[in-house]
Amino acid sequence: MTIQSLRLKKWVLAGFCASLSFFLSTPQAWSSCGSANCFLVTGTQEGISNSGQMTLDISYRYIPMDDFQRGSGSVGEAVVPKVDFGAGVIEDGHHREVRTVNELMQVDVGYGIAERFTVQVSIPLVNDRSHEHFDGVGTAGEEFTRQDGTSGMGDIRINGRYAALVRTRHLLVLGLGLKLPTGEYKLLDAHGEINEPTIMPGTGSIDYLFSFFYDYQIRPHKLDAFLSGSYQLTTENDLGYEFGEQSILNTGLGYIANEKVTVSGQLNLRHTPHDQFKDIGVASTGGTWLYVTPGIRVQASDALGLYSFVQIPVYQYVNEVNLVSRYALALGASYTF
Repeated sequence: MTIQSLRLKKWVLAGFCASLSFFLSTPQAWSSCGSANCFLVTGTQEGISNSGQMTLDISYRYIPMDDFQRGSGSVGEAVVPKVDFGAGVIEDGHHREVRTVNELMQVDVGYGIAERFTVQVSIPLVNDRSHEHFDGVGTAGEEFTRQDGTSGMGDIRINGRYAALVRTRHLLVLGLGLKLPTGEYKLLDAHGEINEPTIMPGTGSIDYLFSFFYDYQIRPHKLDAFLSGSYQLTTENDLGYEFGEQSILNTGLGYIANEKVTVSGQLNLRHTPHDQFKDIGVASTGGTWLYVTPGIRVQASDALGLYSFVQIPVYQYVNEVNLVSRYALALGASYTF
């Protein structure tokens, strides 16, 4: 192995992000100001790499959020609170939401440490949230602003995955990991105050990640069914803010149409309770989301795979009132070497 290839593997191993199968967990919970990320099974990172094998996955996700909802029903507007970190209080009815667009460019690297054990590093290289709202709701100084969005690298995740069961028709993978506070979480808004936590690139907390992935070959090399789940145990950051713990459950079918094309359909369920600020629940945070997700994967070569997914909401329940998405798009490419 050349020095150049060694350097490449070290660089790649230091950055990985995209389509975690059982973690596509959104780094943050959906809450006021509309934080969101896709959560689904991509068909790239679910299994275990061979010993010494590395997989690089790069993905792009786009989630526009401009529908207003109270509970599970549509409403004409969404007036949400603000967390004032300087004063240490929650200001109810602070601003009226208009629109938030979430864009994420992520890189994931998985490396087979042993025959049944893979280490995965996930890095959200660009976590961009453009945001529009009206400040000073109900006052003479109410004004529209689009200057309070944020952008930056998100929180890095390190996961270990172990194949607990490997059979001709059955595969069970268990995962354990950490989310590190590498992303910015104290960016300032247009007024020079710490911005809303739910649109920050990072959370400022160390979180604990637990997951499983099970795949059953109904017709080997033709049709399979899968079930995956993850749980993110969150902790409080040094601002006294704690995101709601996140639970995700995915299930679906994958069909190999030919040697290059695989199509899939899946259901993706996510639930988070209210966020907490100084042990007080933050209104307009958390909820339950159910998506149906068609997808396609094209194996361009033995090493290179391309995929795309569209998530369509079939049920969305938000605590109090908030923005929700109309759809979510995920595009990606994976390379194994």
